Amino acid sequence: MNPKTKPVCGLPAANWDSFYMGFALYLAHEAALIGEVPVGAVAVCRGRIVGIGRNCRETAKTALGHAELEAIAKACKTMGGWRLLGCDLYVTLEPCPMCAGAIVNARIRRVIFGAEDPKAGACGSVFSLFEYPLNHRPLLTPGVLGEECAQELRHFFSRLRASRKQ
Repeated sequence: MNPKTKPVCGLPAANWDSFYMGFALYLAHEAALIGEVPVGAVAVCRGRIVGIGRNCRETAKTALGHAELEAIAKACKTMGGWRLLGCDLYVTLEPCPMCAGAIVNARIRRVIFGAEDPKAGACGSVFSLFEYPLNHRPLLTPGVLGEECAQELRHFFSRLRASRKQ
């Protein structure tokens, strides 16, 4: 059976992917409301949400305030260890090199992302970190709710540009 169509709790996996990405999109919208670039992330293990994150670089004043890192840190705490074997990470924007490295180190099973990042994407847009001969290679599912995720980013940056013109 194809993993993209394998039923989980009676629904095809693609429906669960959209469900969890929808939650990540909600987190991205929350980030935008406080002036952060709208990126949200949800870590899921065996059908249970174990970590969530949203961008917080501006509010936390740290370069490490990426949604993926926040979700991974919370998932590690929930799971009781740094190895997130069997966990999937849903993120509204293609992970950057830093986040892709953290994903590899955490041993995340699969990365599902929405919008591509043509400037910093490390999962196919600029380069593919997961294709290097590292100790772990996550599976990749790009483009889930991609247009909705991209629209959230476009809307945020158009508002930001408009506010800077005033």
